[in-house]
Amino acid sequence: MSDYTGMGGEGGRPMARYIRHACAFCTLLLAALLVNAARVQLVQAGDYTGNPANRRAAIARYQQPRGDILVDGKPVTGSVDTHEQLRYERTYQDGPLYAPVTGFASQSYGTTFLEHSEDGVLSGADPMLAPLPLWNDLTRGLEPGGNVVTTLSRTAQEAAYRGLGGRKGAVAAVDPSSGRILALVTSPSYDPAQLSGNAASVASAWARLNGDPDKPMLNRAVRQTYPPGSTFKVVTAAAALDAGVVTDPDARTDSPDPYRLPGTRTTLTNEADGCGDTSLRDAFEWSCNTVFAKLGVDVGVRDMTATAEAFGFNDGGVRVPFSVATSTFDSHVDKAQLALSSIGQYNTRATPLQMAMVAAAVADDGRLHTPYLVERTTRRDGETVAGSGTHPVRQVMRPYTAEQLKELMTGVVREGTGTRAAIPGAIVGGKTGTAQHGVGNTGLPYAWFVSWAQDQDAVEPAVAVAVVVEDASADRGEISGGGDAAPIARDVMRAVLGR
Repeated sequence: MSDYTGMGGEGGRPMARYIRHACAFCTLLLAALLVNAARVQLVQAGDYTGNPANRRAAIARYQQPRGDILVDGKPVTGSVDTHEQLRYERTYQDGPLYAPVTGFASQSYGTTFLEHSEDGVLSGADPMLAPLPLWNDLTRGLEPGGNVVTTLSRTAQEAAYRGLGGRKGAVAAVDPSSGRILALVTSPSYDPAQLSGNAASVASAWARLNGDPDKPMLNRAVRQTYPPGSTFKVVTAAAALDAGVVTDPDARTDSPDPYRLPGTRTTLTNEADGCGDTSLRDAFEWSCNTVFAKLGVDVGVRDMTATAEAFGFNDGGVRVPFSVATSTFDSHVDKAQLALSSIGQYNTRATPLQMAMVAAAVADDGRLHTPYLVERTTRRDGETVAGSGTHPVRQVMRPYTAEQLKELMTGVVREGTGTRAAIPGAIVGGKTGTAQHGVGNTGLPYAWFVSWAQDQDAVEPAVAVAVVVEDASADRGEISGGGDAAPIARDVMRAVLGR
């Protein structure tokens, strides 16, 4: 018995060593597992979350209703419970009316416009919505979706949409004294609800909308640029007055009719009679091309470019909060090209929002307020999370120049080409435009109108509007900004003024 015990004692020491080594090895394996788990959970979490094969994020995203986009304090969006794995789908009230603002939120195709730029708030992922943001970061939880309060006026939006009546075109309206966007309409439009879910009908709608030659998903108000035609003469007049090329709007100008473009044999003519050597005031009221083409040449490329850029042309960073297409004024031109650029042709291009900004700057004594569309964001219970913040203001032209331009624009509405924009009891200024386009200018001209309005006893202007109609329902010779676009602008201005 003693021999057996002795052998066991001697053999127990190496056995204990093996057990210790095994324990140490298991401890290392456990530590490695913990380190790897931490690496996956913390370091590589973003990669796994963003992997298209990982549906957990999508499932979590659609497990709760999305926050709403509000107009005049009322939601124009909603959510419906489908009781499927991706549980909640987006719904829209008056979808085609607000599509250029809301965009769509699709389980299949992502998000656009406010649904995209404010997705963090609407989905509940924005840390600002959480009372304990750090805890939410660790748990990767979602708060209830917040709301986005827009600056839109429902009556102005409806007036613009009704005025376009399904014709191709767009309307943008802003508050000149603040930059608040009051209306943003494009036509033809579409219902974003068609793209909300993930059924076969959604894929069919996506293919149909993208294949439609009328491009109903194109936001013509902010993502389409057009030759602004004679509405750009507001900018040219501002440049001429600021540079001292014109000192008296009522003095005759040295402007031959027809006007031969410098360095060419091409002559420029006018639709109106009596434009030869006429004053700036009369040329503005009757939209004389020859006068403004020559004024642009007299002002010169440098000053014309500086004035255009002060109004917002060539600025690729405009966001409202989604991006806006860049309006352009070509600074690398010869004199003939400058002449055409100065009447809104050649390479001059503008969005309707840009031209509303031009009218707004005139109305507000030469000050241009950066346009914005979101007044504030809130939690689901209405508590404000973030306000609109401060918005840059810049002096585009001298106040006296703006005052002269206001007189010129009121003359257009009182007795010029824009009489159909007049509103009883209000002061209205405007400028018509008919922009040629297409190969050899064979396309139907775009009908433009830019304007501003205020009550007669008001201190500040209430609204500035830009309207463009691509396919005005008239014969080519009858198409004009005064005939097709001015009545739409008038109705939008009346809606804002409450008339």
